[in-house]
Parts: sequence; C-alpha cells; structure tokens
Amino acid sequence: MARIECALLAIGLALVGCASPPQGERASRVLGTPAALGNGTVASYAEFDAAGAPLAIGVVFSVGALDGLPTVSSDGHHCYDANNNGAIEVGTECARWHERVLPLPSESARRADLPFKWALLNWNPHGHIPPGVYDTPHFDVHFYLEPIENVFAIQSGPCGPERVRCDQFALARQPVPAGHVPPDFKDVEAVAPAMGNHLIDVTASEFHGVPFTRTWIYGVYAGRVTFYEEMVTVKYLESRPDRCVPIKSPAVVAQSGYYPTRSCIRFDGKRSEYLVALEGFELRRAGG
Repeated sequence: MARIECALLAIGLALVGCASPPQGERASRVLGTPAALGNGTVASYAEFDAAGAPLAIGVVFSVGALDGLPTVSSDGHHCYDANNNGAIEVGTECARWHERVLPLPSESARRADLPFKWALLNWNPHGHIPPGVYDTPHFDVHFYLEPIENVFAIQSGPCGPERVRCDQFALARQPVPAGHVPPDFKDVEAVAPAMGNHLIDVTASEFHGVPFTRTWIYGVYAGRVTFYEEMVTVKYLESRPDRCVPIKSPAVVAQSGYYPTRSCIRFDGKRSEYLVALEGFELRRAGG
C-alpha cells in the first residue's frame, strides 16, 4: 500500500519521492453497477496492480450488448420545445442519443488520487454532426472529472448545433488555461446538453479521408477540462480489436492524481466482452 499512501500524500504537493506505478500483476477487476443495453449489459470497471496503482478505468460491454440496440434516434432525454407549441416532439426536439450513466466502482471513485469518478455512455444510432464524418452508428464513452450534478445541469435550449441553453453555451465555450488541452484540439461549437463542449482533434484521420472508426475528444466547460472521451463505431467493436493508441496528453492538469496515457479498445475472448478503457496511468502534479 506504500504507493497509495504516497499518492494520497502527493495531492496538491510536489511529487518528490513518488515513483511511477509499475505495470505489474493485475489484481481482480472490480465492476460498477451494470445497466441493460441491447441484448446484454454495460458496466464501468477498474483494475489495479498488486501495489494498488490504477491499471485501467473503463467500460465493459457484454457480447450481447451490441445486438438489439435501439434504432430510434432518441430516448426522450434533454428536450426543448423549439417551435414553442407547448408539446415535445421526441424525434425532433430531444437529444438524438440514448444514454447510460455508469458510476465507477467505489474502489476507484472514492480515491482522492483518481480524478475520474463516473462514466457516461451515449449510443448514437444514426451518428451525429458533422455529416460525412461522425454520422455512422457509434458510442460516445465519456469519463468525467466533473461532478454529475454539474454536468446534468447543462440544459437543452436554442443555441448551437446541439441545442443548449444560450448562457450555458457561452460558458461551455470559455477557453481553458494554456496547456490544459493539447493544441490540436479545437472548439467547433459542439456543446451538448448533459455533457458540455467537445474539443475535436482536427488532425484526426477522419478529417483527412479515412473513414471514422475511433477518435479521442476532450470535454470542457466554464474554462476547465471536464471529461475525457473515446468515440468508437459499432463496426469497429464488431471487428474484435485489441489495440491501444497513445493519448495526446495535456501539458498541464488542474488536479493532482493519476492520468491515462493510452486509450484501449479490446475484445476479450475468454469473457466474451468488449472493453473501452483508459490505461497507462501516470501520477501527475497539478499545474504540471
């Protein structure tokens, strides 16, 4: 437990004497509460090495979860009466996704040295903007640093392409301090209710003639980073990948703790499940 104690003592302090966690033997995986999805389930999970350092924080899909997914555009959440007729038309006036809130296991969420506390999974049966890029069936897997009550306070409204409340649209587009987001990630006004603003990597392959399979996004709101996100198509998951890609990490983090350096998408044949996970955690100091 020495590494955990070192990490807890390091919060807000210089990390003098704290070694990076080894990629050692994995302890038993811990799961969050599962939610129904398709013909299966989805849940959050966390893994730690023998010394207690985090190895993975992710979302696990049972093999049946990719079958029988909803085909209607919306689950009826986050609606706005755009035509002011006193009635909500789910197909046109509600957010065009299906969401699952996935609290992280308490073994992870209660730790002061792990800034990620919960996950939000969005199923987009018809994709989303921009057309010709992300308009294919896919999942948005968000890992939040921001408390859920703050995120779900971002309401639907008339502003922006994803239609949020206008004052919150402006808040979401406030720039973050220098170094808190890598320079390739740009504001394209993709502010969504119950999520925040999505900064897009304009160098990603899907903007340069390669069909979208997976991509990385940073979420921001009110001048701070609020979530990390992997987007992945159903088709890519069904190919049963086993691949990690380096995360373009920010030069500066706002809170001391463990942060991932790899985003991994895998099919586990032994357990018949798909994994979307943050891995390669490194202990970092706030402001650096």
